[in-house]
Amino acid sequence: METFDWAAFWQGVGEFFAVYDAPFRIVGVIVGAVVLRFVLVIIIRRVVDRVVSGVKKAQNVDDTVELSASPLHAVRVVQRTRTMGSVLNNLVTWAIVSVAFVLILGELNFSVTALIASAGILGAALGFGAQNVVKDMLNGLFIVFEDQLGVGDIVELQSSQGPVTGVVETVGVRVTQVRDVVGTLWYVRNGEIVNVGNKSQGWARVIIDLPAPYTSDVDDVQRVMLETAAAMAAEPEYKRKVLEKPEIWGIESVSAEALVIRLVMKVRSADQFDIARALRLRLKLALDELGVAVPSLNRVIMDGLAAPPAKNGTRRPPAKLPDSES
Repeated sequence: METFDWAAFWQGVGEFFAVYDAPFRIVGVIVGAVVLRFVLVIIIRRVVDRVVSGVKKAQNVDDTVELSASPLHAVRVVQRTRTMGSVLNNLVTWAIVSVAFVLILGELNFSVTALIASAGILGAALGFGAQNVVKDMLNGLFIVFEDQLGVGDIVELQSSQGPVTGVVETVGVRVTQVRDVVGTLWYVRNGEIVNVGNKSQGWARVIIDLPAPYTSDVDDVQRVMLETAAAMAAEPEYKRKVLEKPEIWGIESVSAEALVIRLVMKVRSADQFDIARALRLRLKLALDELGVAVPSLNRVIMDGLAAPPAKNGTRRPPAKLPDSES
């Protein structure tokens, strides 16, 4: 009985791999790249899904659309997480594809150094031609990562095309959509945004400048204003929105018609406009009960109405009214 020649078998296997060494290496690089990308994408997706599901569970909703009725912070967390997950997926894909491509070309005995140099020149040319797009995307990534603004924020954007003020509806990697008070939807390129003024982050301050007659009792007016604001802050509807007790900062300006008294109240962001409107109404009613009429700060004086223009275009001095008979 003949025995199997294992030495010859392994020698044949070695010769086979020696002949087809490069193809096997290329297949190994491709398979390794696919597996690595698959694993990293799954990890990123699980992290994103865990963050999103955690926010939904905390807000007691089942769909992302329902978060629009929840605090805006929850919507921003979901949006930022998904945006960063999408960016990370793209970065992982392109990084793995680039490395695998270079390794495969090396196995095929191509001059990788010359190819990388040529690709660098081509990339520089494309980057120079599309520098505005690249600038928009990079600035958009920084806006998302740094949480400069988010969906539902009331912002004032200073761009090279002028200021844009409104509510943020969408924060994209390249374009941010802002709807102003009249309903116009503005598409602002992220690369053109110079300054971002966010009125919905942290806290805000309601500032009421109330003119009072010059002859009024300042102490009484300030007392009524402060009591009115404090009573409003203690109401259940506004108690959780007001962060600090109202304050009277005193007389802001003095004129012949009025004394302008400033009242301030520190409140939660995005609530300052509703609170300011409600506070103005309460102050108006309180001052009516006190008998204080808010004076007009503008006075228009028109002289010479009794003097008709002369024929040559000059104005004659006003005519004197006749003396009444005794």
